[in-house]
Formats: sequence, structure tokens, C-alpha cells
Amino acid sequence: MSVILETTKGDLTVDLFIKERPKTCLNFLKLCKMKRYNFNRFHHVERNFLCQTGDPTGTGRGGESIFGLLYGQQAKYYEAEQVPVLKHTKPGLLSMVNVGDNMLGSQFFITLGDNLDFLDKEHCVFGEVVEGHDALLNINEAICDENHIPYQDIRITHTVILDDPFPDPPGLEIPIHSPEPTKEMLDSGRIAADEDINDMEGKTAEEIEELIAEKEAKARATILEMVGDLPSVDAAPPENVLFVCKLNPVTTDDDLMIIFSRFGKIVNCEIIRDRQTMNSLQYAFIEFDNPKSCEDAYFKMDNVLIDDRRIHVDFSQSVSRLQWKGKGRGVEFVGGKAFDPNKEDYKVKDQPKREQSKRISSDDHPKRYAPQQRQRDFQPRDQYRGGREHREGRDGRDRREHREDRDRRDHREDRDRREHREDRDRREHREDRDRRDHRTDRSDIDNRGRRGGERDHREDRYSHDHREERHNRDHRHQSDRRERDHRERRRSPDRSHKQEDVSAQKRIRRSSSPKNSHRTKTSTMES
Repeated sequence: MSVILETTKGDLTVDLFIKERPKTCLNFLKLCKMKRYNFNRFHHVERNFLCQTGDPTGTGRGGESIFGLLYGQQAKYYEAEQVPVLKHTKPGLLSMVNVGDNMLGSQFFITLGDNLDFLDKEHCVFGEVVEGHDALLNINEAICDENHIPYQDIRITHTVILDDPFPDPPGLEIPIHSPEPTKEMLDSGRIAADEDINDMEGKTAEEIEELIAEKEAKARATILEMVGDLPSVDAAPPENVLFVCKLNPVTTDDDLMIIFSRFGKIVNCEIIRDRQTMNSLQYAFIEFDNPKSCEDAYFKMDNVLIDDRRIHVDFSQSVSRLQWKGKGRGVEFVGGKAFDPNKEDYKVKDQPKREQSKRISSDDHPKRYAPQQRQRDFQPRDQYRGGREHREGRDGRDRREHREDRDRRDHREDRDRREHREDRDRREHREDRDRRDHRTDRSDIDNRGRRGGERDHREDRYSHDHREERHNRDHRHQSDRRERDHRERRRSPDRSHKQEDVSAQKRIRRSSSPKNSHRTKTSTMES
């Protein structure tokens, strides 16, 4: 037997276990027929555990069985059926809520997890969801408070009975129309089920874009905190520090300090250098004593020409000065404090002595926190790498190295040009030689062709004369031999026969040899 539960998250089609739980199925079907489940909300939802409903009051303490409607308060609950045992083994099972002493009313729940065996002895399974598991997943993903009450109402809007095998008990009056929900039933203090939650309502396009950008930045900051790049989601770079890049390698700290000092007092100016070679990495950080001077320098100095280089100026996004103190203890600024317009003690020199004693000194900080962050201390100008003399010597060395690199580069370019010219000359010489050889070979072929034609004509004529002479000689020899044999036969018959046998044998031998095959054929034809 099937029942359709129409909810605000989708429809659920339920099959009831009529044979195993006849009394419970009778109670559930008649309550659906009386429209007692209409507008009941799911007042308790635990993810991957269960979702509970069936209480018209929405508190989890109300509801009564169909027998209470027919026979009064003494029959408000009825005793649960225990045989046969049906277990809570999978999601989508419907089970009546035990209100105590193995008594059941109208409340029921739907399982959202697997293997909930500890519910078997207390609650009574009477059906399962066969269609609408996507709606069940939507209910499972509802956002709830600490008491497992959804922030937005999830309600049963209507119930449809597809088949009811039980006859209606006497005195049961079936309503023709669904009853209207009461004000107390709808006033749950939560977001209404049909209310559209729109954070962008009533905002302008600029405000919406700003809100979206803020959410995206918050999401990126959360990811950076998860991977360890940020000490905290709320960590923000200081507002009084400028980032300057695309510097000329010969530009020094003093140069930048002199140029940017016209916008305000500079607390620290540092060009970042390689740890080993101490060569400039062509970017720097400039810290002013207030954000207003930093903003003025940002608007005036971007794309300005310094030492034949157009620099780029932007607000610093570095949080290397932030030191994470541990989970739940926040962060502290290494080398200073974040700027607060209401206070004047954000700098190191203006802090009380007690706070300075808590901080790590600039000399000990690189030793203790070298594995965690890049070594870059905001130190006073006169203590940076030995002072002005060290910087001047280092700058002179940088300029010498720059000139040497330029000379080596020029020498390498000259050598490449010479090699290119030599290769081009060799290639042109080789092409001229190949053209001369080609013309010579072609003239030789023509001369050889003419000489070869005359020689072939002479050879053909000589071979023809030689064949005629050889043919005439063989013909004369055969005629002489026949005359001699004829004379001998007339002179001696026996001798002539022997001579003929010997002559025949000789002719056979000559005819069998390859050289005389042609001659034998010719003589045979003549005879």
C-alpha cells in the first residue's frame, strides 16, 4: 500500500508494511486521510541520522493517534507492535516515535543513515521510501542550529493515499477539503518554507559586485589559511607599505628613500637582494609612517622613470610580518604593529617597554623562524649589512660586474658575427665550385657522347666484316673437306668408311662445344 508525502523539498512515495505492522499502518493511513499531517514541519533533522515530523505543534511533544480522535484522551496512544522484528538498516525507512512505555502516537521519523541498530528495540518500523530519494537528500542537507532545528522550515504540504485496504472505523468523519493551517502552526520563528532567500534584494549593482568580490576574497583567504600560506583568514597586509618593482639593478636603497621621502616620513626602505650574491632582485618595500603618505606616493610614482627604468608601484600584499601565535591566540606583527588611526603606538619605537620585551628581537627572529618564513627584517638604515660603506662597496662591485657582463656580451656578439660571415663566405665558395664542376661534367658528357657514337659505328662495321670473312672461310674449308673425302672413298672403300667414322666423331665433338654451335648449324644447312 502506498502513500505520497508532498513536502517543500520534493515528493516522497512510501510503501507500508501492511502484513507486518497492520495496526500502525491503519493509524498512519487514517491520520493521512484526516489531513492531520498537512503543514506539519520537520522539527528535528540530524544529518545522516534521521528527520522527525508528525507533530502539529512543531515542538516534538504533541500529536495523538487516530484512536485518540475517535475515543478520547484515554486512547491518545496505543501499544507498539514488536513482532516480527524489523530493523533500521538503511536510509528511507519510516518508523513511529516511541513516546514512552512502548506507546505510539502520530509522530514518525525517516532514517537518513545506515545501520541504526540501536533504534530497533525502541521504535517501530512500518514502511519505506521507494521514490523521491533526491528529496530525502535535500532534507538531509538542510542547515540547522545546535538543537537540530532547520533555519528554514521544511513542511509536509499534502498527503495522497494511493490505496487503503482498511475500512474506516465508525465515527470517523473524513474532511472534504484540506483544513487551513492555524497561525500558531505557521508562526515557527524560522524562515518560511516558501520564502525566497535573496541577499541581493534592495542593493544596487555596485553593492552587489562588491558583495560578490568580498565573498570570493573570503573564500580565497580560507583556502590560503588551509594550505598554510596565511596565518589567519582575517589577516590583512599593512596599509602603510608600498611595493615597488621593475627597478634597475643599480638603484640603491638611498636612491629610493630620497625619491619617496617627499611624500612623508619613511620608516623603512628596503630593496630585496639575493641571499648569496647580494644582487638586487629589482623590487623593494617602502614603509611610511601613515597610510596617507603611502596613498600619495602610490598615485604619483607609478610608471615613473628611475635610472632609465619605468617602475611599477602598488600597495604591498605581503603578510610576512605577521607571526601566527597559535590556534585561537591570533597573530602579532613582527617589526611593528598594524596601523590604527586612533593610536600612535603602532611603530616599534613608540611601543611601551613592556610590550617590546615580549616581542622577538630582530636579531633572534631569523634564527628561530627561518624554516617558517622568508628572512626579511625591517631594520634601521644604519644597521643594514654594515652600513653605508658596505653598501657603497657592494654597489661599486655591482657596477663592475655589470660592465664586465656587458663587455663579455659584446665580445660574444662580435665573435658570432665573425663566425657568421666566415660561414657565409665558405658557403658561397662551395656553391661557385659546385657550379663550375657541374658545367665541366656536362661538357665532358657531351664530348664523350659524340666520341662514343663514332666508336660504336666502327665497331659495328668491323664485327660485320669479320663475320662475313669467317663465314667464307668456313664455307671453303667444308668444300675442301668434302672433296677430299670423296676422293678417298673412290680410292679405298674400307678406308673411306673408317675415315668417315672418324670425321663424324670429330664433327659431333665440334658441334657439342659452345663455340662451334653456330658454325655446325651453318654447315649442316649447306650440306
